Amino acid sequence: MRHYAILRLLLAGFFLYFAWPLIPEASSQMEAIFWGSWLVFFLLVVGANFATLLQMTAPPAMEQEQYRQRQRQY
Repeated sequence: MRHYAILRLLLAGFFLYFAWPLIPEASSQMEAIFWGSWLVFFLLVVGANFATLLQMTAPPAMEQEQYRQRQRQY
């Protein structure tokens, strides 16, 4: 289901849109660690969804089950 991956990419972009102006304002080490880990998690989410879109990996289990049910109906 490619549209789920596209929706997840759009949601991640939406979160980045709001977080980006706050990242340079990090003044303490704790804030820098938080934003660094947040950006790493963001890159993992974007990379995984691009891999799904490019069909480099199998879709998540929930999406595979729906695909099998559709194949049985036809």
